[in-house]
Amino acid sequence: MPELVLTFLGTGTSIGIPVIGCECEVCRSEDPRDKRLRSSIHVHTAEADWVVDTGPDFRTQCLRAGIRHLDAVIYTHAHMDHVTGFDDLRRFSIGADEVLPLYAEKATLADLKRMFAFAFSGENRYPGYIKPEPYEIKGPFVLGNTRILPLPVRHGKVETTGFLFEREGRKLVAYVPDCKEFSPEALAALEGTDTLILDALRRTPHPTHMNFTEALAIVERINPRAAWFTHMSDEILHARDEAALPPPVKIAYDGLQLEW
Repeated sequence: MPELVLTFLGTGTSIGIPVIGCECEVCRSEDPRDKRLRSSIHVHTAEADWVVDTGPDFRTQCLRAGIRHLDAVIYTHAHMDHVTGFDDLRRFSIGADEVLPLYAEKATLADLKRMFAFAFSGENRYPGYIKPEPYEIKGPFVLGNTRILPLPVRHGKVETTGFLFEREGRKLVAYVPDCKEFSPEALAALEGTDTLILDALRRTPHPTHMNFTEALAIVERINPRAAWFTHMSDEILHARDEAALPPPVKIAYDGLQLEW
């Protein structure tokens, strides 16, 4: 049995693919790998299950992936495409006394408490309501036997958080979906990581996301065994653009599972 299974629940940018009203080649593509819900992942281990981010497609993603249980939720940042499926977490804290641990750094946690005050107020503790148990990320934390290291990165003017998942001292996989610039601490932490999952919005430059050239430079610096691009726009046609990438880089797609 694998030690850790990661499922891409979504690999698209904030407006999803196909884009409403767009008739471009990617939005009209019949390749299922070009159908991209908003970016999120699910992680399964023998001890715990969690998701990173709950965007507006979260209910659909859970139904499609068959997610029935969660032990925790982790947030990278509080932009709308990463948090607005929040209320669908109610399915994972059904009982009146059943809470759902939620991990985020200080600013993200403050935004969540402001956006979803009804859930954090402590007044709505009824069966079937979302009852988050917030934990501020101040450094590495543990879910089951997985050590999770926060990776501070810049996403335009906003600081966001990527995550490195380690088991028994092995750096299995890092997930960094919204990023323009890596901090020195994040780059140092990634040395020796088996697999990188990186923001690679499109081929052309963007002010707040890495493009393919910038993401490839990070891959070259870290030199992982495998690398996957995610959080992509409708500029990226899977079959065409993956074929042009150097090994070990590939393009992720919704429903893809990775195992260690």
